[in-house]
Amino acid sequence: MPLTKLQFKPGINRDITSYSNEGGWVDGDKIRFRMGFPEKIGGWEKFSTATYQGSARALHNWIALDGSDYLGLGTHLKYYIEEGEVFFDITPVRATTTNGIVFSATNGSKVITATDSSHLASINDFVTIAGSSSLGGVVTAAVLNAEHQITSVPSSNTFTFEVSAAANSSDSGNGGAGSDAVYQISVGLDTQIGGTGWGAGPWGSVSGGVGWGEGADLTTAGALRLWSHDNFGEDLLINPRNGAVYYWDKSSGLTARAVEISTLDDTVTDAPSLVTQIMVSDSDRHVIAFGCDGVGSQGVQDPLLIRFSNQESLTQWTPTATNTAGDLRIGSGSKFIRAIQTKREIIIWTDSSLHSMRFIGPPFTFGITPLSSHITIAGPNAAVAVEDIVIWMGKNCFYMYDGSVKQIACTVKEEVFFNLNNVQLDKIFAGVNAEFGEVIWFYPSNDNSTANGGDGHNDKYVIYNYNEQIWYYGTLKRSAWIDRGLRSFPIATADGLLYNHEKGHDDDGSALVSSIESSQIDIGDGDRFSFISRLIPDLTFNGSTADNPSVNITIEGRNYPGGDYLQSDTSAVTRTAVSASTVPFEQWTEKADIRVRGRSFNLSLASSAEGVRWRLGTPRVDARADGRR
Repeated sequence: MPLTKLQFKPGINRDITSYSNEGGWVDGDKIRFRMGFPEKIGGWEKFSTATYQGSARALHNWIALDGSDYLGLGTHLKYYIEEGEVFFDITPVRATTTNGIVFSATNGSKVITATDSSHLASINDFVTIAGSSSLGGVVTAAVLNAEHQITSVPSSNTFTFEVSAAANSSDSGNGGAGSDAVYQISVGLDTQIGGTGWGAGPWGSVSGGVGWGEGADLTTAGALRLWSHDNFGEDLLINPRNGAVYYWDKSSGLTARAVEISTLDDTVTDAPSLVTQIMVSDSDRHVIAFGCDGVGSQGVQDPLLIRFSNQESLTQWTPTATNTAGDLRIGSGSKFIRAIQTKREIIIWTDSSLHSMRFIGPPFTFGITPLSSHITIAGPNAAVAVEDIVIWMGKNCFYMYDGSVKQIACTVKEEVFFNLNNVQLDKIFAGVNAEFGEVIWFYPSNDNSTANGGDGHNDKYVIYNYNEQIWYYGTLKRSAWIDRGLRSFPIATADGLLYNHEKGHDDDGSALVSSIESSQIDIGDGDRFSFISRLIPDLTFNGSTADNPSVNITIEGRNYPGGDYLQSDTSAVTRTAVSASTVPFEQWTEKADIRVRGRSFNLSLASSAEGVRWRLGTPRVDARADGRR
């Protein structure tokens, strides 16, 4: 009997039954499709051994005038600038106490109690102590005069932190009269908390003017700490979501912290103090604040208000007849969610509508046009722009805007949304991998929810290949992503580290496990049994660094679409070790002798060795009609 070619449709389809998807792929992990054929994705390596504190959820890369290559990185604890493989903490300062803080220690304990009247600090906030003297024993001036993370807040006048050495009986001093304390802005949440009201946010939070022991701000309670950021020339603007806007001046150096724009100089007028997102308009150089407080109503946030500064100015926010500062209000929805800049316009999402904002010049400066209503967006970081096309994840489907809004047909919709942790939607992070025409969403699954014993963070991904209009997915823990451009590789974040992606073929020095599985294939209409006795592989290992790269190919047979696999046979396919100078084409295992019977069968491929890069072509099988024996 002649050999049968196994030709499969590109992409993974989980939204129909495996039997109905004959000739397609039903599952996979760490794979992509290129020119219609599946291959292993690129590997990743640590960018450096330097670490940051907190879960990173924002990345921004820019180049200064002197050629310095900066990467801004915001976490739920701090904001950093990475340069030369070193992280510099530029987290803004909230308050400073001069010569007004005293300390006490308990013999045998590492816990230090600090007394500072009306400190307004929260648990996990950071404070830097300076000017203190020794407590008299092992708690020396060097131990005290450092940055500390607050561990408890017993009262409005006291807080505690731990030091490296347990106090002894000689530590009876108070640190002297010259002790200073510098408080960084309060940290944010690493996990979304459902509900609002007292207890929904961190206890003792001062966000939005809430004092110690008071109820949390109803508009932001329980919200994840997210950042927006953009460079203003070579300098940087940063904004913790629903907080103030801060400015880092490159000329001040990497040891300087960002400062609130309202404090820059005496020319600042009516700068917004509560902002959902900040952006610098590329074409006209206005600073735009979305979902912010208005002129004359500082401290009262309007979730649909958009304000913009005078052109080329960080400081002039009061509209006059001689400047271009002004404001707009979104006409539908109940709150602003996200804005993304494209070449032609700024696309704006509310919780139920989509709008276009464009520079139109004087006297109005900007105009806003509704594009669509009754649409959703899964979270503030769930959308990306690819040239002039915007693609995003909604709460139960995927969308595209390319001049008109449309849903994207998705063949893995149920795989994603039936297992999506809807309590942690703000953790979803969308990124572009332009080299392969991919939009990737990292998202938290129900499988990894705290209720199921997980950590509640992103553990899965789904990819839309916009060039080939196909879908695939897998498992990978990443919290943020930025495509290559100014730097050589895409960069992603996880566990306090930066990773260069599409570099090598391994998981940071360990084997990168990849696999793919086809749907059922039968001979005829599945009305007779088949016997498969031989597999002719079609693979390439081009680019592999292993001496003898190989993959395992498995054929499984079963009798009914809903039945168990009754027989399976696996064979390793290995590249033949030959000289590339004498053999112009790759060679590998010629054939695999296998024995599988069933009314239908499927094919799967798996790779779990280091240094292997594979791509599957069109394998063939020797299949003939057979009885049940």
